Amino acid sequence: MADSRDYDLVLYGATGFTGGLTAEYLAKNAAPEVRWAIAGRSRTRLAAVKARLEAINAACADVGLIEADSRDWASLAIMAKRARVVITTVGPYVDGGIHVVRACVASGADYVDITGEPEFVRDALEQFDQPAREQGLRIVNCCGFDSIPHDLGARFTVEQLPEDVPLVVEGFVKASGRISSGTMRSAIKAMSRLGEERPPHHHDAASTPRTTGDGRRVRALPARPKRARAAGGWAVPMPTIDPSIVRRSARALPRYGPDFAYGHYLCSKRLTQLAGIVAGTGAVVALSQFGPTRSWLLSRNPAGQGPSSEEIARGWFQVIFVGSGGGREVVTRVSGGDPGYGETSKMLAESALCLALDRDHLPDVAGVLTPAVAMGAQLQARLERAGMRFEVLEQS
Repeated sequence: MADSRDYDLVLYGATGFTGGLTAEYLAKNAAPEVRWAIAGRSRTRLAAVKARLEAINAACADVGLIEADSRDWASLAIMAKRARVVITTVGPYVDGGIHVVRACVASGADYVDITGEPEFVRDALEQFDQPAREQGLRIVNCCGFDSIPHDLGARFTVEQLPEDVPLVVEGFVKASGRISSGTMRSAIKAMSRLGEERPPHHHDAASTPRTTGDGRRVRALPARPKRARAAGGWAVPMPTIDPSIVRRSARALPRYGPDFAYGHYLCSKRLTQLAGIVAGTGAVVALSQFGPTRSWLLSRNPAGQGPSSEEIARGWFQVIFVGSGGGREVVTRVSGGDPGYGETSKMLAESALCLALDRDHLPDVAGVLTPAVAMGAQLQARLERAGMRFEVLEQS
């Protein structure tokens, strides 16, 4: 990006709960030379956030304030023109997030978000992958718990296995922490669209194998419950965006081998606990289909709210990966703190810093990208320095 831009980073959505945590992370961890600003609809609320940041770090007196609204195209365009990288935490993304992507592509800014909404990612790919490629921009979705631990974790696992052989990787997710209200609202809206017809697109994840341009094959493992010895419990398929992101990375990166298969699971020691989660998810899906019950669900999850700092401190996650190929097997683990808030704000901020500050060390790629493709080893190194762990547990 041009050095003449006012800011290395602009954080859009700083007055929300996750946006506020991301701003606080930047206040504590961004290098002094990083120029950044916070953006949102209300200048008064932005000023209040800035005052909180200055109490954390006096240098935040230099943090800029930008008024921007996803319903006001001109304000988004102005915001994006001032930034090398735009960070957005404003969801549900399907409600207007695509306008932020459009503003970044039109203005020549890189972009990161924390969406876990397949429909929004599909729209971004369909509309802006080619324009972003033509301009050399990196538009990177899913830079929070959806889907960095899984995407970078699968990549880390693949790197422990032989090259140029068929590979199979399974990811088993274990976590403790509250789901954010923003994530829940996004999920409710996504579930409400399950019955809508959408045309197929080559970027969408599917259980059928996909062949890449160089003849490699990428596929999903059969989705069925199983006993997961390496993860120490029972596992059920986890229907999040994460396996789609992993498979997109595999299609883009030859290191994943000539035939790559991935399975993604939620894991627990007790089968009864998993049964309760499945039943609860089914109930939310059902209630999301009808206007009155959907409105009730949304009212139970008001935007901008989250847990206390003490609750966040108690949260944790780990993803166990089991990979095999070429006669070898490896068990790896990616782990960290609270997945929905603390680690998501960390992952998002470090992704933005990676794009802004580490450009000379990043892969030579552009378009609408996954974290592993856009930033790969450089982002993993940043996250490890920030306290996340990538470990090899077993090799044979």
